[in-house]
Amino acid sequence: MSNTETSPAEVVCAATAGSGVEVLAPRAVPLGGPRAMTVRRTLPQRGRSMIGAWCFADHYGPDDVSSTGGMDVAPHPHTGLQTASWLFSGGIEHRDSHGVHAVVRPGELNLMTGGRGICHSEVSLPGTSVLHGVQLWIALPAAHRDAPRDFQHHRPDPVRLPGATARVFLGTLAGHTSPVRAFTPLLGAELVLEPGAALELPVDPVHEHGVLVDRGEVELAGVRLSRAELGYTAPQVGTLRLTNPGGSPARVMVLGGEPFGEQIVMWWNFVARDHEEIVRYRDEWQAGTDRFGQVAGYPGARLPAPPLPRGRLRPRGNPPLPGR
Repeated sequence: MSNTETSPAEVVCAATAGSGVEVLAPRAVPLGGPRAMTVRRTLPQRGRSMIGAWCFADHYGPDDVSSTGGMDVAPHPHTGLQTASWLFSGGIEHRDSHGVHAVVRPGELNLMTGGRGICHSEVSLPGTSVLHGVQLWIALPAAHRDAPRDFQHHRPDPVRLPGATARVFLGTLAGHTSPVRAFTPLLGAELVLEPGAALELPVDPVHEHGVLVDRGEVELAGVRLSRAELGYTAPQVGTLRLTNPGGSPARVMVLGGEPFGEQIVMWWNFVARDHEEIVRYRDEWQAGTDRFGQVAGYPGARLPAPPLPRGRLRPRGNPPLPGR
């Protein structure tokens, strides 16, 4: 998915006193056009840019395609990242300059690597009536940020837990390990909690974690999270205590990873290390160089890059962890 913002708003995150949980509120971002689909964005924010290497989180839907027109994102570029697409309902057709033509369906991961450069398009399938899912970006570490183009597809089996069902698409959770390759230690999973469920989920204490609520309300370590909010826990938490106090199933995305430890510059669809790199990537996209390649089969023009902001783009990282 393309990020259409050029001047993103600064959003302050809130820490719940004594809980060890930061609550990151979403902000609404239209994806362009009078019938635009609006997404709820929780990463990046002013107070927290990343969770592990997860650097971007958009949550969208349930979106009535007959009203909004669904998703139609023309070919656009990426550098220095991986994109992870996960759906709850609907279907999206993916085409990229690695030559991949694939479909994203509910419960399936499509992970695209655009290190040195890639471009792709995303269009909701004609039979889709309701579109609902998340689009996530993963920053590549310096040693791999020029990685070659790649694409991985994986449909994880459901894992039954006491009062819950997990689908682990990256990393390891509840004794289940995804075969999908990543460049830093990561966790990505969908978790559905039954009504009244209280779950203690062992996690890697070296990782920081985020719990993004898709449906219902969930308590993380006693802190109530509403729909589209993201709860953050720092490393040294070896168990995620999740409770569904409601009378219907609740669904969350669990994201985790080792603290990234590097600063990045993220503008439009590029992840870089400084302002000059962003300028160069933009110029190459506008000039049509072979860095990004071409998408075959999309019936329309590619997206032009927006104007650069007047000020200098600054690298950003997370605030220091306690005791570091």
